[in-house]
Amino acid sequence: MSVARRVAKNTTVLILSNIIAYVFTFLTTVYSARYLGVEGWGIISIALSITGIFGVLTDLGLSSLTVREVARDKSLADKYFANTTVIKIVLGIITFGVIVIVSYLAGYSQQIINVICVMAISTILGSFTGVFYSILQAYEKMEYQSLATIISNVIMLALTLSVIYLGLSVVAFASVYVIVGIFGFLYIFVIYVKKISLPYLEIDINFCKSAFKEALPFAVTGIFVTIYFWLDSFLLSMMVGNEAVGIYNAAYRLIYVFLFIPNLFITALFPVMSRHFESAKELLKLEYQKSFKYLFVVAIFILIYGFVFADEIILLIYGEKFVLSIIALQTLIWAIPIIFLNALFTNMMNAMNKQRLVTVVVGSNALFNVVLTLILIPNFSFVGASIATVLTEGLGFSLLFYYISRHYFKVSLNYYILKPILSGIVLGIFVYIIKTQLNWILAGIIGLFIYLIVIYVMKIINNEDINLLKEILPFEFNKQKDD
Repeated sequence: MSVARRVAKNTTVLILSNIIAYVFTFLTTVYSARYLGVEGWGIISIALSITGIFGVLTDLGLSSLTVREVARDKSLADKYFANTTVIKIVLGIITFGVIVIVSYLAGYSQQIINVICVMAISTILGSFTGVFYSILQAYEKMEYQSLATIISNVIMLALTLSVIYLGLSVVAFASVYVIVGIFGFLYIFVIYVKKISLPYLEIDINFCKSAFKEALPFAVTGIFVTIYFWLDSFLLSMMVGNEAVGIYNAAYRLIYVFLFIPNLFITALFPVMSRHFESAKELLKLEYQKSFKYLFVVAIFILIYGFVFADEIILLIYGEKFVLSIIALQTLIWAIPIIFLNALFTNMMNAMNKQRLVTVVVGSNALFNVVLTLILIPNFSFVGASIATVLTEGLGFSLLFYYISRHYFKVSLNYYILKPILSGIVLGIFVYIIKTQLNWILAGIIGLFIYLIVIYVMKIINNEDINLLKEILPFEFNKQKDD
């Protein structure tokens, strides 16, 4: 199977599974937020932010290192699996203790602390599941992770509806995450045994030391990322209150859902990029430029739709109680194109063994975000947190784009950035006019066709892209011939 077709298979499988999972996540979010209300949803969001901030301690960069190294040398799979699992057992115990201590020091109520502790167990379970995912990703067997995602989200929705039907508390909602985590772990364990090997635990102290040292830049990067990814919710809870957290996270969860697009695309491409950095730099350049264009074109479309239809989206999903989330969404949505490209830049740098530089950039982002949130949240509440998120992502984009363009691969500003932005402006004008004259659903459908026409007429998507698409689409049909 060709590289393009193999990447397409992995990306397509992941995207399709996550679209299905998104439907279930969407329904789970709707029912949960409407049942819990702004206050209850705020409590769940606080727990997610606390476990998100300290959950990075359960991994410390080992997953990213495992993917990169096993993708280059499959014989290392057992060694990485065994040693990272043993390390994560220790890290999981430490993480739970830290989360409990911080929760009490923050002065949260006992109810919130209980929710946080339950969520912490879910996070630790997810870390162990991640060991299996890392090996499967290195083997480019993404379909099993995809199926696990679908199963987990189906179970999540079913259990959420059960909790609502029984009229249980917010702690029961948190417990759903643990049950889903157990099912996810058991499923991927069985798949791993069947498709890879029976896992074993055998610690090699010298290997652990070496792996820990090599993973340190990934770890520090992960810590910095979680700081500016989750800190805003934590600070909102401390400075403003649970309701502000609920309003902000209603919009933020929608932004977070869309991140599956760059994350899955890069997940499928990262092992290939890691190999091509050592063996085929011209292919790596092509993968970078094509990824840049495709991700930015999709992100611009999401930006325009998210901004123009923010009021309809929020009221449809959450109801009138979350009407203040509209302005949060209209602010946060500007981060989408930046986040999409930052995902590409970060993984590109990791594939080229430049993770230490990524650590410096993400550390700068984290410091910048802390300063901004401390300034903006007291004055502008959840809107200030939204602005801080957008500006922080913008700083990371500027630094990484400048470095890659200067030292590795350049992209045409006119072709890769200005033209997609112009096409987005055209789209925005059309859908706004159609929305005011007709209705927003029809405007959304017509707008999609308008956007496809505009990007083709402006030659953003050209014949080369169409030919590549033709090569990719029939990968299942040609699979036997290629094999």
